[in-house]
Amino acid sequence: MRLFKIKGGIHPDGRKELAENEKIEQIPLPTLMRIPLKQHTGAPANPIVEKGDTVKKGQVLALSRGSVSATIHAPTSGRIIAIGRFVAPHASGLPEPTITLRPDGKDEWGDLPPPLDPFATEPDEIARRVAEAGVVGLGGAAFPAAVKLNLRTRGPLHTLVINAAECEPYITCDDRLMRERAAEILDGVAIICHTIGVTKALIGVEKNKPDAIKALKREAQAQNRYDIKVVEVPTRYPTGFAKHLVQILTGQEVPARALTADVGVIVQNVATTYAIQQAVRLGRPLISRIVTVSGEMIRRKGNFEVPIGTPISHIIEHCGGFIDEPEKLLLGGSMMGDPVSSTRAPVVKGSNGILALGRKETSQKPIMPCIRCTSCVAACPCGLMPYEMAARIKADELESAVDIGLRDCIACGSCSFVCPANIPLVQYFNYAKGSLTAKQRAAHKQEETKRLVQFHDARMEKIKKEKQAAMARMKAEREAKKRKEEQEEATMGSEGVAGVMTEDVISAPDHHKARAKA
Repeated sequence: MRLFKIKGGIHPDGRKELAENEKIEQIPLPTLMRIPLKQHTGAPANPIVEKGDTVKKGQVLALSRGSVSATIHAPTSGRIIAIGRFVAPHASGLPEPTITLRPDGKDEWGDLPPPLDPFATEPDEIARRVAEAGVVGLGGAAFPAAVKLNLRTRGPLHTLVINAAECEPYITCDDRLMRERAAEILDGVAIICHTIGVTKALIGVEKNKPDAIKALKREAQAQNRYDIKVVEVPTRYPTGFAKHLVQILTGQEVPARALTADVGVIVQNVATTYAIQQAVRLGRPLISRIVTVSGEMIRRKGNFEVPIGTPISHIIEHCGGFIDEPEKLLLGGSMMGDPVSSTRAPVVKGSNGILALGRKETSQKPIMPCIRCTSCVAACPCGLMPYEMAARIKADELESAVDIGLRDCIACGSCSFVCPANIPLVQYFNYAKGSLTAKQRAAHKQEETKRLVQFHDARMEKIKKEKQAAMARMKAEREAKKRKEEQEEATMGSEGVAGVMTEDVISAPDHHKARAKA
């Protein structure tokens, strides 16, 4: 099969040999589990349990809210002991709404929805089942999977692409999943093909995973329902980004700020595909995921199936702790992972790795002035000019940086990796994006406040006018009543005079008669 070239990219030391040969191991339950209500792109889930409730494994704890959100389920059986804010698994370490569960050790499943026969089920029902199972993208973005399945209504689709590249250094969780559960993955591919209405699927796997490629090809040949091809793609970072993988496999370039569905392609991560298969075939919600634990400073490396909500500290302890204090502790890969602000933070749906890196692996070097060598331009997979964007950001010209492509930056870190001056370019871009987002929120808040003030003023003006109208109406009614009373009095007065005159006229003949008799 012909492959197409993409711009930029780098070849960092993969370091996958540290954990790639370690089979998936089930990690034991911790004493406490923290389940954040926002583990996905979109709105946080809305809790439906209360403190003191007893729950079963797989039971719904929080329902999705809005069109882009994801339902949250209990990772095991136990009791809800708190619903409040707790440290979140991201660089800021700021607390987020979280459900705290104390496992009872029984790990008892609750009632699950009945299994579906996917090929005898309508696509809408399959998408609904995937949404109810809380499945999100497990490659890192954590975008609700059902939303992607429903993109079939956006326009005609022709290809399903399964992202199995796993290009991040150190991370091997998808590799192990493909080696050990290839049959379920291929079944998931067929289910997604049926759901989105395509007959062709391409599974893109980097060449550095020969055992996974062999396992997938064997299962692909065993099924004859759809045209599914396992394609070996070059080992280069960031091949695993959806738009770049689509271009490599199909030759179609996805426009900036457009979706892959706009060019007729839906992309799902390989681990997400497995989770979809489990939700449809077995009715199981997404309550655990495979996590790679690696790095020179961790005593025992490996790939572990971890219940969502397990504290990072519990996983590190299970792996024998640190050999020495790590220079850097990351949640995710070495290129895009977030520094761990607290090991009390939990693993969430998008957590694919925990890395404890030593001094040799981080190699901190002094930052020097930019020499405008344009190495970052050559490495950027999006065709941007990182050095120029960084210069404008340093000058606080954020909007100007947007004009030359800041919004199109995928924060892959390739530019920082190749920079001979050791400038943390991607940090500049993340800072600028955060600042712009904060400004937009402030502007939105200001506009919303202005709108509310205008609405209040308009409402008060309306009330004032209604009150004036009511007073005018009452005044008019009083005047009308007064005029009516005056008219009635005038009428009564006229009738009295007329009555007196009539008596005089009637009595006059009698008076004359009396005089005649006399």
